[in-house]
Amino acid sequence: MSRLFPSLVLLLAATAACSANTEEIGAVDTVFKLIGPDHKIVVEAYDDPGVQGVTCYISRAKTGGVKGALGLAEDKSEASIACRQVGPITVPKPIKAQEEIFSERTSLIFKRLRIVRMVDAKRHALVYLTYSDRVIEGSPQNSVTAVAVDRATPIPLR
Repeated sequence: MSRLFPSLVLLLAATAACSANTEEIGAVDTVFKLIGPDHKIVVEAYDDPGVQGVTCYISRAKTGGVKGALGLAEDKSEASIACRQVGPITVPKPIKAQEEIFSERTSLIFKRLRIVRMVDAKRHALVYLTYSDRVIEGSPQNSVTAVAVDRATPIPLR
């Protein structure tokens, strides 16, 4: 047990660091659990770290119960995304044409929720894709949204 404890502390610290860019907006319960938290759908906000003025809102299932309370549950792969302009859009430094901007664990080891930003230069838009993957087998379930950028606002690419 003494060898497991430092690993568990490190894992919890890494999980907390990953969710530092996340703000929970709200949640609704979907299944009552007698022991541990209920299953729920959470809505979280993620500010794009490379583009000021854009926030992505993700809704996803969060598993409750004893496993969920201990961080041992595997959340479902379904997620929905809506990214919106929430202020003046500026791109302070060049961004990649396609870049993962957020990744968070949805199970203890094997599964992650990801958000990828793509630049549609022809239409002067930012496209955001969310999906879940696993080490062995990913999920084809995904959701996509786009934010139109005023043509007067440059989107510098690297």
